Amino acid sequence: MTNKQISTAFILGAGLGTRLRPLTENTPKPLLPVGGRPIITYAMAHLRDIGVQRFIINTHHCAEKYQEVFPAGNWQGIPITFRHEPTLLDTGGGIKNIEDLIMQDERIIVYNGDIITNLPLRPLVDRHFDLRTQVTLALRSRGPLLNVNIDSKGFICDMRNALKQPGIQRCLFAGIYILETTFLRQLSAGKIESIVLPLIESIKANPCSIGGIVVDEGFWYDLGTIEEYNKLRQQNL
Repeated sequence: MTNKQISTAFILGAGLGTRLRPLTENTPKPLLPVGGRPIITYAMAHLRDIGVQRFIINTHHCAEKYQEVFPAGNWQGIPITFRHEPTLLDTGGGIKNIEDLIMQDERIIVYNGDIITNLPLRPLVDRHFDLRTQVTLALRSRGPLLNVNIDSKGFICDMRNALKQPGIQRCLFAGIYILETTFLRQLSAGKIESIVLPLIESIKANPCSIGGIVVDEGFWYDLGTIEEYNKLRQQNL
């Protein structure tokens, strides 16, 4: 791990957005407007700042809307590849489903398409290369769901209390992580699964395989409810 460049970002755009209905009945949640632009473009701008040169976006619900928003297949000159999921595959399945698109990449950065944040990403990149882990998660120390445990050395020791390992701190998973493409060997093609279970299995097999870093700087919004969405629309980001 000598070159700290991460060229490809996988932005998760295939969710149903059920908690934001009826706003999402005819629009994928990442395309809802905030500040006069689609939510997903905040992720794109954030990722561009660390040198990402290509976006891959998975689609499912109202997939044609992405083509309407990005008719040229790029955002501000950065190319976008869309990968449609006729059956929603969840995060782990979605990552496995783009395996053929990232064969030339040593690692990618995965980013939830329904969050808006300006937390600094460089510490996440540095932690990933320092620990030489298979996956490194961006974490926050405060939030509605503190279900990721980190130890004193920066390794994730538990998720969802599955391993009964408290570590030194319970954290919020911020929806951004760096993943070595070799990790995809632990995922099954076509399987509908969250990335969380393979992460837990990896921790069980090797306690030093999954890293994390708490990054509390900046803002972080998860657009999970209509109330949160309406509140964010009123802010000047």
